[in-house]
Amino acid sequence: MQTSDQLPRIFQANLARLFERVIQPGMHALPFHASLETGEAATMEQFLDRAAAQVDNYTANEAAKAFALTLAAVFERQLSIWASAIYRDQAIEMPKSRGFQDFLALCAKHAGIDLEQDELGADLSEMFMAANVVRHGEGSSCEKLKMIARHLWDDAADDYHDLLAGPRIPSEHLRIRTRDLIRYIRATTRFWGLADPLPMAVTDPPYRVEPSGRVADRTVTEG
Repeated sequence: MQTSDQLPRIFQANLARLFERVIQPGMHALPFHASLETGEAATMEQFLDRAAAQVDNYTANEAAKAFALTLAAVFERQLSIWASAIYRDQAIEMPKSRGFQDFLALCAKHAGIDLEQDELGADLSEMFMAANVVRHGEGSSCEKLKMIARHLWDDAADDYHDLLAGPRIPSEHLRIRTRDLIRYIRATTRFWGLADPLPMAVTDPPYRVEPSGRVADRTVTEG
């Protein structure tokens, strides 16, 4: 059995453990408020409670963005390792690649994966671009992400206040919610399930968000 045949299952399992043992419990443990109260506070205690709620939601969003960056980084590293293994098994020198999109296209082609099906490629590309925005802030990735994933910004939302001083910075208003992390872990684990040539491959991983905002068959709530 070639190394490249074994890697997809290992990668899928590693991502699932990372999500279920670290990301999911981490998001669930953070306090989150469905809406933030504004306006003149009646008492200092009420003012401080409102300020604390703003900090809670800001921190939860920062954590979600960091987890999106983590998933993207792990998946990109896995793609790179698998691409190298494919060429090594075939005794072919690996061509120079420009990064994530090249690795994704190469690996999908090798495995016969249709990235257009069920928006698999769109979710993976969105995850990677969101990770770039989290890492670098303003720039071309932010502009591109706003065009392809406008749902990650909500100027009318009453559950988030930017805590930075000064003019509004669009990248600081990027919202990564639990439902987005679920889409990203489903896309990454589904990709490796589809790439897995071994018996009993898991091609339909159990990560979904119901209309209520809850994860199907789980207890994590939207945040």
